[in-house]
Amino acid sequence: MESFGERDMAGLQAYADELRATFMRIQDEGAELHAAAKAVQVTEKSRDGLISVTVGSRGELVRLDIDPRVYRRPDARGLADSITETVQRAAAKAQERIIEVFEPLIPSDQMRAHLDGDLEAVLARLADQMDGKS
Repeated sequence: MESFGERDMAGLQAYADELRATFMRIQDEGAELHAAAKAVQVTEKSRDGLISVTVGSRGELVRLDIDPRVYRRPDARGLADSITETVQRAAAKAQERIIEVFEPLIPSDQMRAHLDGDLEAVLARLADQMDGKS
């Protein structure tokens, strides 16, 4: 019969083996995936089609185009809100593309937790892996 300590050691060994394999894959594929992730750009149009934004891989604004027809209805607050909402939608799509790029190496839920800064979810996943649950 296996003791509790032996199960712990087996789980830790399995986790160490998984980390080693992941590290080797990152070493082999990481540079290519990193380049692909850095190249991500997403363009979105506002709901009325008068604003077009392009964001980079980190959601940063790369380009903003405003159709001159927007000046037919002067509404600074509406324009600002439309730009903000369009940038947010583009940034969310860019984040999803980053998750897709890294999916061969990092499960999407784990990558999403990292990108969202959800330390609790990241630590819970690590604990599960160490316990052999994942």
